[in-house]
Amino acid sequence: MKRLLVLALAFFSFTTLAAPKSELWSYWQKSNESNSTIVSHQTWQNLLDAYLVKEEEHALFQYAKVSDQDKSLLKAYITQLEDVDPLILNRAEQYAYWVNLYNAVTVDLILDAYPIKSITKLGGLFTFGPWGEDVVVVNGKDLTLNDIEHRILRPIWNDPRTHYAVNCASLGCPNLQRDAFTAQNTEMLLEDAAKQFINSDKGVLVHDSKVLLSSIYDWFSDDFGSTEQQLFEHLSRYRPELKNYSGKVTYDYDWNLNEKR
Repeated sequence: MKRLLVLALAFFSFTTLAAPKSELWSYWQKSNESNSTIVSHQTWQNLLDAYLVKEEEHALFQYAKVSDQDKSLLKAYITQLEDVDPLILNRAEQYAYWVNLYNAVTVDLILDAYPIKSITKLGGLFTFGPWGEDVVVVNGKDLTLNDIEHRILRPIWNDPRTHYAVNCASLGCPNLQRDAFTAQNTEMLLEDAAKQFINSDKGVLVHDSKVLLSSIYDWFSDDFGSTEQQLFEHLSRYRPELKNYSGKVTYDYDWNLNEKR
């Protein structure tokens, strides 16, 4: 019994660790703004077209319906991105590259483990999800999903809307976008994703003069401003009724798989 209690406490401690902070991996800062190279994300777009469906406020992925051929195409696409040197790209191409890579790898991880109820079930015995595991190799460097999000995307671009772009395969997460990110559509997709999430119940639920926010606004509060007032200034850009809100705020998140059965 004592051993089981120790194991339970260990598991609890791992699942309640603070969210990773934004900490720059300086190696990935370099870019070439004069380079007009365009990375193709057509394979990823084809998969989104085939398997992503909208259901009320959720964008759901039809994991059970993905064919073996398309699973192979997804892995080939990820390998294709691994063979790209993102440091020679301009910043706009880099952003699309990293977001699409993150999202494609996340879907691939789910497909490899499917059927599964939640991405949090992936990883080792005492880990909460797969985010700290090496998943790709770019420029000879092993990268985790945490590296891509918290050591590259967040610190280099310093854009809180990145949280609406990367998807963690969960119902509580901002939706996986219908379009693959490109240098040309990134700004539009970020704005649409922010507006969509903040105007959904899973993003911001207003009830009886109380506000229930997605836990991403708690976990990554530094990205949305150092104060609650600054957070609500961000939210009110996309949902004006929240301007100057000063009532009670609570947080919640749904880790169930973003699956269309």
